[in-house]
Amino acid sequence: MPRRILIIVGHPDPGPERFCRALAASYADGARSAGHEVWLIDIATLDFPLLQTTEEFKRRPVPVMLEEAAQAIRDAEHIVFVFPLWLGTMPALLKAFFEQVMRPGVAFAYPEQGRGGFARTLLEGRSARVVVTMGMPAFFYRLWYLSHGIAGIRRNILNFVGISPVRETLFGMVEGASDATRKKWLGKMQKLGARAA
Repeated sequence: MPRRILIIVGHPDPGPERFCRALAASYADGARSAGHEVWLIDIATLDFPLLQTTEEFKRRPVPVMLEEAAQAIRDAEHIVFVFPLWLGTMPALLKAFFEQVMRPGVAFAYPEQGRGGFARTLLEGRSARVVVTMGMPAFFYRLWYLSHGIAGIRRNILNFVGISPVRETLFGMVEGASDATRKKWLGKMQKLGARAA
């Protein structure tokens, strides 16, 4: 059954040669070939402000230049995030994007005033895949660092707003990877896209 898929490229360098963009394009090609509807957001092409106050986060609307991105997140059934590992987690620009679009009224709702309890999730029914490139071996990041940066994204952002399940695909030693290895990885992404997985 066709799904609505949103791909978010979180590499802050807009250079077309960045491998994250090739991975995202392969996933999109596979998804479209299987009849899925695909949208793509490349955050390096967006010009948006940093969130600086609690008041802004809680009470102000999503900035105008991110309204379409926030709506795409609402409309999607499956969201794919593709980004490089920087200092053990996502680049700052992707974190800034999350802070702007995963706010009250879009991704979750605070309990009504005077009532206790937990925030109400607004993005249930959506799944996600987190695709990460890194300079170290992927198994080392999993075993030694316990994938702490990605675990934080899964638990503290995506699961918090109701997105589940969240699956991971890690590509390690990217800079030194041979053309044959990169081709294999691109093929893997194409297959994942075709399955909307």
